[in-house]
Amino acid sequence: MLIKIHKGYRKTIALSDKNLLNQTFTEDNKEITLHPPFFEGEEINKEKAIETLQDLQKEDATFNIVGKESIQTAIKAGIIKQEGILTIDNVPIALVLL
Repeated sequence: MLIKIHKGYRKTIALSDKNLLNQTFTEDNKEITLHPPFFEGEEINKEKAIETLQDLQKEDATFNIVGKESIQTAIKAGIIKQEGILTIDNVPIALVLL
């Protein structure tokens, strides 16, 4: 997985499966492109990702999560629930605004 933390008014976290970087997924009227400037960050393992997501959740951050491994990690971290996941071209995606 890749994680990138964008700092601004509030932190925005991009977490994605590494193999999805620089790809575009389209289905019906939905589309997402995993542009490197937004999604390419530090490679991270599941345990560190869970710890990082839980810490960032306490800081009123927003989250953009894309990919099966990343989504499962965010569920385990308590950031998202199954009903908050949408799919585009069989790729699970979740956006979290706290």
